[in-house]
Amino acid sequence: MTILYGSETGNSTALARQLEGQLKAAGVNATAADMAKYKGRGLKDEQDVLVVVSTYGEGDPPQPAVPFFEFVEGARAPKMEGVRFGVLALGDSTYEFYCEAGKRIDKRFEELGATRLFDRVDCDIDYDEPAASWAAQVVAKLKEEAAAAAPAGQPAPAASPFPTAASSYDKRNPFAATVLESIKITGRASSKETRHVEIDLDGSGLTYEPGDALGIVSTNEPHRVEELLEVTGLSADAPITLKGDTVRLASALESHFEITQAAPRFIEQWAMLSGSAELGALMDDDRRQDRADFLYGHHVIDIVRQYPLGGVTPEDFVAGLRPLQPRLYSIASSQKAVDSEVHLTINPVRYDLHGIGRNGVASAHICDRIAPGDQLPVYVQANAHFKLPTDDSRPIIMVGPGTGVAPFRAFLQEREARGAEGRSWLFFGERNFRSDFLYQIEWQDWLANGVLTDLDVAFSRDAGAKVYVQHRMLEKAQQLYAWLEEGAHFYVCGDERMAKDVEAALETIVADQRGCSAEDAHAYVRDLTAQERYQRDVY
Repeated sequence: MTILYGSETGNSTALARQLEGQLKAAGVNATAADMAKYKGRGLKDEQDVLVVVSTYGEGDPPQPAVPFFEFVEGARAPKMEGVRFGVLALGDSTYEFYCEAGKRIDKRFEELGATRLFDRVDCDIDYDEPAASWAAQVVAKLKEEAAAAAPAGQPAPAASPFPTAASSYDKRNPFAATVLESIKITGRASSKETRHVEIDLDGSGLTYEPGDALGIVSTNEPHRVEELLEVTGLSADAPITLKGDTVRLASALESHFEITQAAPRFIEQWAMLSGSAELGALMDDDRRQDRADFLYGHHVIDIVRQYPLGGVTPEDFVAGLRPLQPRLYSIASSQKAVDSEVHLTINPVRYDLHGIGRNGVASAHICDRIAPGDQLPVYVQANAHFKLPTDDSRPIIMVGPGTGVAPFRAFLQEREARGAEGRSWLFFGERNFRSDFLYQIEWQDWLANGVLTDLDVAFSRDAGAKVYVQHRMLEKAQQLYAWLEEGAHFYVCGDERMAKDVEAALETIVADQRGCSAEDAHAYVRDLTAQERYQRDVY
């Protein structure tokens, strides 16, 4: 049994490795393999293949898994007659192309002649229970087959839970860390508020590497809970049972449920309760884009206000809500430099919707309601696909506008601590030079001592024409391509739209400098991905 996983944030990786342990304990020869490193031609030689894959953006596979998808969906993919398979797809139902990467693999394996061993299971962001149920089904069936195949008189090993360290901290058991500092690092004239946050991990045993993320287990704003209770007519003290424990409804809404962003399940639940044909119609399969647009423009409270009920029970109301999920932030420090601390760079999410100010759940929690000395539940989320090269002589190119620069601060702290000799080049962008040049003094110090070789900046609102990091890349096309040809690793961190523009610029640079076609330039960049020399941390 081979378990292939494709992961952007580590959830699919963790599930695949957990399943690997469970299957081994049940007597099945199982191996978990990263799609980023798996040779697609080997599919024809497999016996059983399980796939655990997340969906990124508008139905795309995780970036490290893109070459695998392109191979499997291309003309060179091998026939898979005689191979059995099953797919566990992770996604977010608020997006139009929910679990699309898993659906694509499921369809393609069938087209290649493989036999479906288990029906595909699609999981929303609260994937724990459906994933565990799928894994139990897989283990039970394959354990039975392994026992039947064992020599007479030799029983198969008894199944045991996948081992975990009792003292480890993770998203289900976060560490109560103390906040040491929360400092605004943008100027008074800035149109943004960006904060540098320092957190103490002393006593946790938590370790991290540059490129990893810190998970923050946040709570909803109390006044948002009060607003929701008022508009639904529910009592804050109403009892509700969660996993066997009875708690106040207000406490449940503050700590256990997503009460801002709505999901399709809430539309479906509220349509049933309100009898709204308009809401119900949004659940039709051919209305996926309309549903996604509606969810983008309506929070839970907006739907409740627009389609009011005479009354609702606490149980019926929370049945449409998803569990509150931790938020991940790129770590902005190297443990070699800051020891038991961890640093973050956070820009609080603030915007208006229907004339009402809204805030991001975790960013507002950290920036508005947490002060030095307060505790914050945290855990480390490893990111195997965003790492410095093991060879310290390798050049690195880093593209990180805004808070996307956070992991590159960690990269340079690490390289300085290790005495790395490889060259480094940073492209940084923000709105204004005077107020938004995050960590300016640190970059200048690293330039002076040689840890940072080159720095190119783009401040989009300082000149007449807006200039972004991809424009600076194009201006330095010859030099950038030369670095790539000399073995440089290329990193991008930031939002999805920027990352797409940067990748387009990168392919343009390759095409121009090599004098090749757009298709060949695309293949060149995909080869960088396959070599783990093009890595992204994109949100």
